[in-house]
Amino acid sequence: MRAFIPAPLPPDPLVDLSGPLERLLERAVLAVGRLDGVSALLPDRGLYLYAYVRKEAVLSSQIEGTRSTLSDLLLFELGEAPGVPLDDVVEVSSYVAALEHGLSRMVEGFPLCNRLLREMHEILFTTGRGRGRDRAPGEFRRTQNWIGGTRPGNAVFVPPPAFEVPAAMGELEGFIQAADASLPELIRAGMVHLQFETIHPFLDGNGRIGRLLITLMLIDAGLLREPLLYLSLYLKENRARYYDLLNSVRDTGDWERWLAFFLEGVRESAEGAVATAGRLDLLFQTDRERILPVGRRAGSALRVHNAMKHRPLTTVQQVVEWTGLSTPTAGSTLSLLVELGIAREITGNKRNRIFAYDAYLATLSEGTEVS
Repeated sequence: MRAFIPAPLPPDPLVDLSGPLERLLERAVLAVGRLDGVSALLPDRGLYLYAYVRKEAVLSSQIEGTRSTLSDLLLFELGEAPGVPLDDVVEVSSYVAALEHGLSRMVEGFPLCNRLLREMHEILFTTGRGRGRDRAPGEFRRTQNWIGGTRPGNAVFVPPPAFEVPAAMGELEGFIQAADASLPELIRAGMVHLQFETIHPFLDGNGRIGRLLITLMLIDAGLLREPLLYLSLYLKENRARYYDLLNSVRDTGDWERWLAFFLEGVRESAEGAVATAGRLDLLFQTDRERILPVGRRAGSALRVHNAMKHRPLTTVQQVVEWTGLSTPTAGSTLSLLVELGIAREITGNKRNRIFAYDAYLATLSEGTEVS
């Protein structure tokens, strides 16, 4: 199979944004706007960002074949042994580090550009014991890669030759940074994601960086203030159709069907994030009301409950550090939350116990389960 070299963006002829695409775009823009509005009203945005970033890291890494769950990642961050091969969970943890680096650089005013993507790629493959450190971290590839099959000759798709990558990524960077009022930002994000995946500029990690690029573009465009929109769950659930539509654009230039799929994913993901935020708020309020009647112990219990909202898998020592309570008080208060049905001790040990905020974890983990 011959390598495919994509034409620069925007497509020629231009995509017809009237008819069905126009309605899908309106619904997606409204959903993103609602999500952005909800994020501005959240009582503790840091709490939600901590949770959503980690859920996205798990989902995006699962698409690439890891079997780490959200609980595995949180156990790893506690310094405990996860229930999957360590390399899997380290790979997910490296994704969190790469994502947070990209976001912090943009907050500092650094542009969304190829240099930033290379920095994130380097972190993805050099943090901790992340697999792939031999895959040219932070560098565009210098050799041919392919998707599916055992060699380019029997591959499902062959991206551009390595010598074409710098020019193709330079053109893509120019499109990302160009001010073009004729194309709505969500349409531009959908085009950029597909173009990036087609160029496949890195030896490994293209899927993860390409999915992150969607969120970074929406933040860069001002559609979102916080990184709460991720399409990995939608793409995981519709993987076969996703790959078919990518190839359809490459084979026939059918941008309309791809963009319809993409906009539906944006809408579904945004509405899902809004619904999850609402369910978590209700859960936290309900559990708070279960704590209040316990009398003089309610003050300590509310402090520990707040700590578990930020770290749904936790230890006595972590609660001590978070709340300032003494070790005996932190331990007895966690036991109280277990009695109230809010927390659960998951080790069965008398020492080095780990407590889970089960209902919170169950809500966060939806879609990340590994069969």
